[in-house]
Amino acid sequence: MHQQQLSSPAVRTAPPPPVPLRSKVEFDGELIKRLSKNGPRYTSYPTADRFSDGFGYRDYLHAVAAVRTRGAARPMSLYLHIPFCDTVCYYCACNKIVTKNREKAATYLGYLKREIAMQGALFAGMNEVEQLHFGGGTPTYLSDEQMGELMAHLRRCFRFAPDEVGEYSIEVDPRTVSSERVHSLRRQGFNRISLGVQDFDPEVQKAVNRVQPEAETRAIIAAARDAGFRSVSIDLIYGLPRQNLETMAATIVKVIDASPDRISLYHYAHLPHVFKPQRRILEADMPSSGEKLDMLALCIERLTEAGYVYIGMDHFARPDDDLAIAQRQGRLHRNFQGYSTHADSELVSCGVSAISAVGATYSQNAKTLDAYYEALDNNELPVVRGVALGMDDLLRRTIIQQLMCQFELSISAIEQAFPIAFDHYFAPELAALRHYERDGLLTMDGEWLTVTLRGRLLIRNLCMVFDRYLAAPGTTPRYSRTV
Repeated sequence: MHQQQLSSPAVRTAPPPPVPLRSKVEFDGELIKRLSKNGPRYTSYPTADRFSDGFGYRDYLHAVAAVRTRGAARPMSLYLHIPFCDTVCYYCACNKIVTKNREKAATYLGYLKREIAMQGALFAGMNEVEQLHFGGGTPTYLSDEQMGELMAHLRRCFRFAPDEVGEYSIEVDPRTVSSERVHSLRRQGFNRISLGVQDFDPEVQKAVNRVQPEAETRAIIAAARDAGFRSVSIDLIYGLPRQNLETMAATIVKVIDASPDRISLYHYAHLPHVFKPQRRILEADMPSSGEKLDMLALCIERLTEAGYVYIGMDHFARPDDDLAIAQRQGRLHRNFQGYSTHADSELVSCGVSAISAVGATYSQNAKTLDAYYEALDNNELPVVRGVALGMDDLLRRTIIQQLMCQFELSISAIEQAFPIAFDHYFAPELAALRHYERDGLLTMDGEWLTVTLRGRLLIRNLCMVFDRYLAAPGTTPRYSRTV
């Protein structure tokens, strides 16, 4: 999903010479071992675990009204959450419903259309949709007919930018679609496709209950190219059971040969006490922390050698991909789906557990089907929690966004955008950053904070310095390791 940025400092007007593509990141295993710790991924700030149930449906209506009063129409981003899966992948930590009963999806679709219609009425005449993303679960759990009906309903409720302008993407499990279905998805309006792969090794696939032959995946990629999808993305995970350096190397060779436009390389967070499906993974099959770091180093080396640009965190892209171009131009943004090119969009999210970002607010829908259905039966949007951002939140969000996306921060631009003296307002944070500066993660010269190539993999550590909620007393949320 998507987090919008309301106040953003001006980008550097005279950028330094671009860093060679193969020098976008520097791997320092010893430094990572010493500094990696648990922390947020900053797909939003404040992070979703800080949302409050004191924010509800009427607060969301006030946020929409404020956007309408402001008058300036900005692009809109839509996210739809389809929670259903046919089978469970043991590593999964998503909000999903595993069922063979297709009637559940039919019922859900009816309620989802009602929510879409309500949101469409709220935003009528205000915005044009330039970004659409279907996530889950498995969005292609819906039948071809159901998907066609849903896309037609969306177009009745919202005004969409032309295909050549908009980014309309869908997450696909290659095991659930045929080549013919891929062509149908393109006809229905999708122009970007993301494939879950995770790993090509058969033993790893068995260990996580996701047997997916390479030929099957390659056929779907070929179909997407043939159907005219503008972008094909692949998701990988390192740190899975039975993975090792040899199996990871073989998978990366196959991925590079498949030549996707974007690659996401996620670190598997093994939290069986939190996510029940992970309890089916044998602890004895898990690679050590050292082996996981070796796999990460290998992947970075092989992907950059193959010409992929390190975007940040866990994302790689071809140099001519929109993400790489947006980063070079200072337009890159980070949201609930990772990195994005749509920083100035209002986000409306529909479906169970979905998170919207409208005006200076975040709002989340009910996480259970029963609560989701009950709200819509009462003719109310199913918003159950959220947060209204104050000036300090907007300020810190802007800083974290700039560091996560551009790896640098103009202090003067921040001072122009917000009524603060940076050195005074962030005196404790700057003192904390000095420790990281001594470790070679960043440089500070009074005008710029610049993350070094060595510091880019540890960018979450640097952003955590500016997160005031981490220092607040109370329960500490569970986060994954920063690397």
